[in-house]
Amino acid sequence: MRISRVAVAGASGLIGGALSRSLRSDGVEVVRLVRRTPRAEDEIRWDPQARFVDAGDLAGCDAVVNLAGAGVGSRRWTEAYKARIRDSRVLGTAALAEAIAAMDSPPRVFVNGSAIGYYGKTGDRIVDESAPPGEGFLPEVCVRWEAAAAPAERAGVRTVLVRSGLVVARSGGAWARLFPLFRAGLGGRMGDGGQYWSFVSLHDEVAAIRHLLDSEELSGPFNVTAPEPVTNREITAAMGRVLKRPTPFPVPAAVLRTVLGEMAEDVLGSARVVPKRLLESGFRFTYPGIDEAVRAAL
Repeated sequence: MRISRVAVAGASGLIGGALSRSLRSDGVEVVRLVRRTPRAEDEIRWDPQARFVDAGDLAGCDAVVNLAGAGVGSRRWTEAYKARIRDSRVLGTAALAEAIAAMDSPPRVFVNGSAIGYYGKTGDRIVDESAPPGEGFLPEVCVRWEAAAAPAERAGVRTVLVRSGLVVARSGGAWARLFPLFRAGLGGRMGDGGQYWSFVSLHDEVAAIRHLLDSEELSGPFNVTAPEPVTNREITAAMGRVLKRPTPFPVPAAVLRTVLGEMAEDVLGSARVVPKRLLESGFRFTYPGIDEAVRAAL
């Protein structure tokens, strides 16, 4: 059955905005969840901190997609900001899952964001969706984030958990910080450059979410990353090739730790994550390689 009406939390963000545009281009009605008083017919109010969304406002939606959450790389990780990262995801997910579970006619599918931070540092070891969670702040957040979606699943709603990798895009996310540096000829590897970064183009991220929305037999966790993770050293070389700029300025690990604090450990950590279940479901990537993904972002 075709999805015709979707509620999106996080529609103002990089992925949520791109997803909303893609859906609308195909004639799907998109309803945006906003934290302020709604100003348009396609907006409904919610308060993720208070775990509130009116289930009645979700009536008639075939799907709910939750991509909301404070930016992980937006600022230094103070204890207060770490709490904001966690609560914006866990409380918002709980609000939506509980509202969905309370509906007489709930949506057919609940797609909830997550991240490959679930696995923590994997080194050179390749991991797929069968791997257990890692240790540390981001794995703990992801475990709680995913668990908060349980009320919708218990209510019989098909629930999909999208564990996204690093999205290659110019206009938002962590990669948006890299493009200006590399364009200026100031880019370089981070640390020793040997750590794996599991990336995905914005185009393929959106296409994968739409695939998961439409495939009625799919549920549970799905890694949304390109099939072949590459090292930070390889990414540095690809950025230089595509942008035709030198990459002479490596950033030592000690400098990253000074500038970024605790977050530096995740920048320097290696996560070699593959999308096993997504590929098995028949999804095919348009931009599977790092050079292709960088070019697609320009």
